[in-house]
Amino acid sequence: MFCAIYKSPKKYDTYLYVAARDDFSCVPESLLKLLGQPVHVMDLELTAERKLAQEDIVEVMKNLQTRGWHLQMPKKEEWWGAH
Repeated sequence: MFCAIYKSPKKYDTYLYVAARDDFSCVPESLLKLLGQPVHVMDLELTAERKLAQEDIVEVMKNLQTRGWHLQMPKKEEWWGAH
């Protein structure tokens, strides 16, 4: 399964995965306003065997199939600056 990944210029360490590059038609307008103009980071071919650094690949693929997008938020400790 193909996806394109974008980072948010407004929200630290927040990424939006979409099923089709540059197609944000299925992403809620309110979310796009919150994130700001998405900045393309990479395209990625997802498979059930592939590992992602911070996300569950099965959940990402499910979200892309059912709604066309997936939002990756920073881990809680990153929000508060604790490392």
